[in-house]
Amino acid sequence: MEFTDIAHSNPRVETDLDRRLVTYINDPRDLPFLYLMMQCAAVALLGCALFFVRDERIWYLAPVYWAIWAGGVLDRFILMLHCTSHRTLFKKEHAWMNQLIPWALGPFMGETPETYFAHHMGMHHPENNLADDLSSTMRYQRDRFVDWLTYWADFMMLGLPRLVRYHARKHNQKLMARTIAGEATFLAVALGLLAVNWRASVIVFLIPVALVRLLMMAGNWAQHAFIDARDPANPYKNSITCINARYNRRAFNDGYHIHHHVKARAHWTELPVEFRDNIETYGREDAIVFEGVDFFMVWFYLMMNDWETLAKRFVRLPGAPSRTDAEVIAFLQSRVQAIPDAVPAEA
Repeated sequence: MEFTDIAHSNPRVETDLDRRLVTYINDPRDLPFLYLMMQCAAVALLGCALFFVRDERIWYLAPVYWAIWAGGVLDRFILMLHCTSHRTLFKKEHAWMNQLIPWALGPFMGETPETYFAHHMGMHHPENNLADDLSSTMRYQRDRFVDWLTYWADFMMLGLPRLVRYHARKHNQKLMARTIAGEATFLAVALGLLAVNWRASVIVFLIPVALVRLLMMAGNWAQHAFIDARDPANPYKNSITCINARYNRRAFNDGYHIHHHVKARAHWTELPVEFRDNIETYGREDAIVFEGVDFFMVWFYLMMNDWETLAKRFVRLPGAPSRTDAEVIAFLQSRVQAIPDAVPAEA
């Protein structure tokens, strides 16, 4: 098996500008983030420009803006936010610059300030998709669209108050305050801008945040769709990994989700090598690994009950049980069954 993701995980410091920029950050391997921040800032300026279009012509410009936003930077921004939540990007002497991604760029990318960090770092990783994880997939039948729709609607309607109550219950006062401050500030600005140019505020802020939350719930569903009910706390058995996918090359190896839950602070450039070097461990654990697909494709195939395609993309790992395609399908189906006793504690 070739590991093509490895070839795209070695950013280099080559130019004078590169060498100047890396003096601001903790890890030179994160240099691509600085260039991505510039690209996101350019997209944000395009969003600001839409506020100067005050008539119906803005609806003709909206698809162009969304195409640039979604096709150019969205997936990469979200994973940059993810990586920099786990590992601080800028050095202490430039600490204020760490607020640029969540506060200055995030609102233009469908991410409200602070809430991603409070949810992902303060809640999801400590709870590890178990019952008290507010985004846990365990109690749902994970190949049923109705169950996913329920999961998404629950998050959209109750996710924020539950996150605030979770941090209050856990006595995480700072994260609770950050959650409230970030969400309240975003809503105040976005809703306030409705009075300035309601069309632009809907296009630049309100539709993107709704879309991104939908996509993140689809992604999390796929990441934690295949769970061994006998060992749900084991990252090798409650998460999946997707290798050799275009998504990994764009989104900083996000497909390597199993090891991300094993060692959350592992640098994104290290993940393909870790998988290659420890593939026998994945096999012994009977981990679920797919090749050539990303999480959103896995989610789609689950919703379509397209088990044949999932079986074709399933990686036979050394040390794992030998299975025919039919046995792979049966194995995958056994891992998506709802776990009804996975009831969260009252938040």
